[in-house]
Amino acid sequence: MTNHKTAFLEEMLGKLEREEKDLLSMSEKDPSMKDLATNELVSIREQKKGIEDQIKSILEAEKEEEEYPKEIILEIRAGAGGDEAVIFANDLLQMYKRYSESRGWSAKITEELTLEIKGKDVYESLRYETGVHRVQRVPETEKIGRVHTSTASVAILPIRKKHKFEINPTEIEMEFSRAGGKGGQNVNKVETAVRLVHRPTGIDVRATAERSQAANREKAMEVLMAKLEALKDEEEAKKFSADRKGQIGTGDRSEKIRTYNILQDRVTDHRIKQDWHNIPVIFAGKLDPIINALKDIANKE
Repeated sequence: MTNHKTAFLEEMLGKLEREEKDLLSMSEKDPSMKDLATNELVSIREQKKGIEDQIKSILEAEKEEEEYPKEIILEIRAGAGGDEAVIFANDLLQMYKRYSESRGWSAKITEELTLEIKGKDVYESLRYETGVHRVQRVPETEKIGRVHTSTASVAILPIRKKHKFEINPTEIEMEFSRAGGKGGQNVNKVETAVRLVHRPTGIDVRATAERSQAANREKAMEVLMAKLEALKDEEEAKKFSADRKGQIGTGDRSEKIRTYNILQDRVTDHRIKQDWHNIPVIFAGKLDPIINALKDIANKE
């Protein structure tokens, strides 16, 4: 199927095929031209093979990009635990930001507790982080030294180039406003912030990080599509969860997946029943041992 990345190559391929056909026809009509035509045909077929290989390579790269997108939105929400849950949610945000930077990915905070991450293997590496994360520690404000448990949920939303379904534009409510920021900045004088609401689901998306209204509208639409696709995937996974034997789970945001026990200096992933130690290092972004363990088990499944 023609796409914008292969269109020029396919046009060149068509031209070479027409030349090949003309040469074959000419050599049949005039046997004296057969030797010349044969040499020309060898050259044309080599060029055709080169172009076909290029097209195949582009299509394979697109297929891989579709399965493992190079851009995600990582969204965190504070759960149970009041102020301590908000502190924990911010700890997780910084942990993922540092991990992304250590991998050489681009990681940008776009909204409160939201990261836009771009880079090779980003979705493949972080896809199993979706779910409820729990911390057990003594808050700094706690006088008696009681252990407090709080939670935060993480959602990994892949940004795909091709979507599984279409949205009816009449189902989307769009609002514009001034982007937040320090007073006096030009960004505040123009209504560049965009908010989209998908009426049937109530999903609400806001984009403010880009400099223009058009760019924020495009980003908001990408995130909205990612959220709708994640919702659809969760519903599908729940439908078949009774038959699912895998340890990693359904990728549901409400599934409890991991506990960070500060007093015992232990991180436990409940899906694979594995522990890691040295929490300060893990919060500093050293997530590779956990990420790799999850990937290994998922690959075995």
